[in-house]
Amino acid sequence: MSSSHGPGSSHGPGSPEDPYRQGQEGFTPQGLPPMPARPAPFGLPGEPPPPRSRRRLWIILGSIGGVLLLVILGVVILVNVVGSATNQARGLADDFTKKVIAGDTSGAYDQYLDPALQKQLSKEAFISGVQSLEMDSSCKPAYTDLKVATENGVKSAEVVGQISCTGKKVDLAYRFQGTDRLLMTNIKLRPAA
Repeated sequence: MSSSHGPGSSHGPGSPEDPYRQGQEGFTPQGLPPMPARPAPFGLPGEPPPPRSRRRLWIILGSIGGVLLLVILGVVILVNVVGSATNQARGLADDFTKKVIAGDTSGAYDQYLDPALQKQLSKEAFISGVQSLEMDSSCKPAYTDLKVATENGVKSAEVVGQISCTGKKVDLAYRFQGTDRLLMTNIKLRPAA
């Protein structure tokens, strides 16, 4: 019996020694470099799916993170600006009130009152009005309401509270206004009812 490869050949088609095995991937005839195995089409068992690009996800997450960062930064800046203006108003009110309580009414008048208010209220009338309240070192200010605002570059602050002294109380209401430096534009100091 003869094989398809010639007389005396013991290599039958498909045998392991057959140099032309059919249906075997990665096998080439002897003497030739091996051929790479063909990749299985996507979705066949045993082959992992190709890695998915997450670029779009990272772009969306980065955008959301950027917007959140800007919002947080804006809130922090707003809180600092409002807090700074409130602290500035409280500081002005404290300094003015301490001068008045200490008896430095002339210095308080010169340093804190706006020139427009000084035209309406003479220094002598201011000094005599404060002296009539008879405040002493036992007096301590407490502020119940502080409002700050900025409109068209002009800052304003309204301070309302009470000066508590031994045996009496004095109501206070100040209004400060200005662009660079806040000065008192309105003042009320009178015995509490």
